[in-house]
Amino acid sequence: MIDGTLLSAAQLTIPSSSLSMARRALKGDDLARFEAVTLYAIQYASHGRRIHGFLALPPAGPTTFPAIVFNRGGSGPRGALTPETAMPLIGMYASWGYVAIASNYRGVGGSEGDTEEWGAGDVDDALNVLPLLDGLGYVDRDRIGLIGGSRGGMMALMMLARTDRFRAAVTFGAPTRINAVDASAYIRKTMMKHLPSDAVVQQEAERRSAVLWADRLCRTTPLLVLHGTGDRRVEAEHSLHLALELQRLEHPYKLIMYDNADHVLAGRRNESNADMRWWMDNYVRDRSPLPRTGPHGA
Repeated sequence: MIDGTLLSAAQLTIPSSSLSMARRALKGDDLARFEAVTLYAIQYASHGRRIHGFLALPPAGPTTFPAIVFNRGGSGPRGALTPETAMPLIGMYASWGYVAIASNYRGVGGSEGDTEEWGAGDVDDALNVLPLLDGLGYVDRDRIGLIGGSRGGMMALMMLARTDRFRAAVTFGAPTRINAVDASAYIRKTMMKHLPSDAVVQQEAERRSAVLWADRLCRTTPLLVLHGTGDRRVEAEHSLHLALELQRLEHPYKLIMYDNADHVLAGRRNESNADMRWWMDNYVRDRSPLPRTGPHGA
């Protein structure tokens, strides 16, 4: 099987729970666009495995659309996307006018694989949705963005060290310095659950800590770094340290810290969604020039 080959796609009925949530949060045209999204359960090829995921298509419009790759967080069966958890996320991005896709990665959510990986082969699974999108005639291959939360944000940074395909990226609640946290920290313990028994833990932590290799991040992909100051799972300092390193490197970025927001930005959900949408619309949809970096102005 060639990586990125779309093996199956089955249209799903929009979950009633997703529609109920949307009807409480959205009005007018925003609600109408969300209700007009088409959701599919998909399978695609990655390293010889059949990987499950979801694809959301926007309401009818132009002949080609920009696209967003979404990296979910979480681990284990409870972290896997379902129609009920996928639709509020990629369905929302599709309602903005993007083809949106999300992978469940190997070893979980019905995907093939003996074990779930966490910052290893799962990164390949996420990258392999790019050739899948390239094969869809209604996707503009030159306008693809990336959004990742928590573990998915960590994976997004690892992807940005390997490809220049993304016009813009967003992370929220992403661990960036697992190498520097105490062994008892939630995020480090989570990583250790997914390591082989013979792994050198500190080396594996460094592989997943973008603050150590931020100079390898694609410089043509502007990065929006979001974090809630009330995050109990991944301390807000992770994003602060990454931003300091991006500032030193003069990498195009923006940091937003939301007070009264948790790991998934609850408490500032509408505000953070608006910030994500502006970043995607500006740099992906509209192909705006990169922001100036380094000292300038008065």
